[in-house]
Amino acid sequence: MNPGAGIGAGASGSVLGPGQGAASGRPGNGSLPPNRTGVPGSGPPSMTTIGAHRGQQYVDEEKIYHLILDLNYPPSREQALLELSKKREVYEDLAPILWHSYGVIAALLQEIVCVYPTLHPPTLTGNGSNRVCNALALLQCVASHAETRQLFLNAHIPLFLYPFLNTVSRTRPFEYLRLTSLGVIGALVKNDSSDVINFLLSTEIIPLCLRIMETGTELSKTVAIFILQKILVDDLGLSYICQTYERFYAVGTVLSNMVTQLRNQQSIRLLKHVIRCYMRLSDNARAKEALRQCLPEPLRDHTFAATLKDDSGTKRCLTQLLQNLADPMM
Repeated sequence: MNPGAGIGAGASGSVLGPGQGAASGRPGNGSLPPNRTGVPGSGPPSMTTIGAHRGQQYVDEEKIYHLILDLNYPPSREQALLELSKKREVYEDLAPILWHSYGVIAALLQEIVCVYPTLHPPTLTGNGSNRVCNALALLQCVASHAETRQLFLNAHIPLFLYPFLNTVSRTRPFEYLRLTSLGVIGALVKNDSSDVINFLLSTEIIPLCLRIMETGTELSKTVAIFILQKILVDDLGLSYICQTYERFYAVGTVLSNMVTQLRNQQSIRLLKHVIRCYMRLSDNARAKEALRQCLPEPLRDHTFAATLKDDSGTKRCLTQLLQNLADPMM
């Protein structure tokens, strides 16, 4: 599984961008692929090899255009979603083409909205989850691309995903749905953009992530705490969370509960995010004073010594955290 109207339509309303039509016949990245024959000293590729590479890229590019057109035709949409979700990692221009193609973003949002009735009561099927997750995978592609990220935010598209993050069913279709939705938000925060953090702080993403951090599977918890950590890394995000006692208490309580859970089910990938969140909180003067009193004891003693044995970076981070919280009067 791959973890309103007119939105995203370009001025031309065309799938094919400038110089990308069938007449151009150029590869998507505008350059010839390197020689990959693997024969030492074989020299530059022959014209036949170049022609073969060009032909293959042309065929793949044309197929992608046809699949994008199929997104606007309901009977062919499910298969197009599946095929395009497989190609999003290998075709770097897919995101802007999706965004600027007439009706495509509206079609993806339609795929999302049409499963809302299956959320409460939870009746989402495995096939329905697969289909909407493929649509979410394409939105993740749009969210992670530098050219379309801000457009994605301006359209407030992440808000369409929040009903999925708000579900509590632990069945596999719902877990995949939450995980893939978290992946879209994770793609947004990955580049440390203050614009992204500004947008997220105006929404309910923090309480949604906190609940998943407490009740989700290990993988969902990991993506949710990654999002929280990225928010904390931004100065505005740190200030926002530490601005009121209620916000700090909510975050601190969930982190403390995670430490308690990790005593019994130790996970290095979760633990390192927990430690880095505490480390970042200690950069705020008011939070530092509070953490001197409420930092979980397992982080102060050697409870996680075996877990961190081979992770020198996280061990250094924990040592620095404890140094930051050391009583200055002692």
